This record gives sequence, structure tokens and C-alpha cells, in this order.
Amino acid sequence: MWNKTKSICLSKWCVLIFMVLLTGVALSTPWLVRMLIHARTGLTGAESYFLATIYSGCIPAGWLLLCLFRLLGRIEAGQVFLKENVGYLRRISWSCFAGAVICFASAFYYLPWGFVAVAAAFMGLIVRVVKNVVAQAVELKNESDFTI
Repeated sequence: MWNKTKSICLSKWCVLIFMVLLTGVALSTPWLVRMLIHARTGLTGAESYFLATIYSGCIPAGWLLLCLFRLLGRIEAGQVFLKENVGYLRRISWSCFAGAVICFASAFYYLPWGFVAVAAAFMGLIVRVVKNVVAQAVELKNESDFTI
């Protein structure tokens, strides 16, 4: 039977898989970029741009995954409505926005990056709203803890 413990465990495993994939992409970026440029005409000379985009995008992506893993660890331990979790959600949303900025700038040499930028910005917005909800819940919890 499916329960919250299994769900959190699955989420943590997914985050770990994405960490491994991100590491794999970072290590194989030169090869992946050469393969893309070879497969697509019109991208000649854009290799350094792709490398810069991917390597700079790995930084907020890695930070996001690390914060998400730590947030899931706190939730697994039953520490849900804490100020620290609001901080993790804030950092996750800013990581999404940082990725969006990187991808938006990269859309000037390769238009499909623009779609990734919009998706990342939208995800950042969703996480920001969730962060605000959790922040309100933390305030309510703190108030009720001090009430007799």
C-alpha cells in the first residue's frame, strides 16, 4: 500500500537520479554539444555559447537539487512547518529564476532555450507561491505554539 513514507522515499530517489543525470550532463557536455552542432545545420560557431549555457545552468540546477533533497529529508523527519523549510523553498525558487535568466539570454543564439526559460520561470513562480503558503503556515504554527 502506498503511503507518505514511500512517497517521500520515491521523491528522494528521483532527486538523486536527477543529481546523477546532472553530473553526467556536466561531464559529457563537450561531447553532447559537438553531437548537437553536428546534427543541426546553422549552429556552427555556437559551440562556446552552448557550453557556457549548460555549464552556467548546472550551478542553479545543482543547488536546486541539493536544497530539494534537504527539504525532503526534513519533511521525512516530520519537520514540515519550519522557517528553514521556507528558506529551502526560497532558494529553490531563486534557482528556477536563475535558470530562466540563463536560458532567456541563451535564446538569442538558439530560440528553443526561450521555451526552457518560460518553463523555468513558471516553475519558479509556482514554488514561490508554495513558499508563501508554507511561510504563512509556519507563522500560524508559531502563534499556536505560544498560545496557552
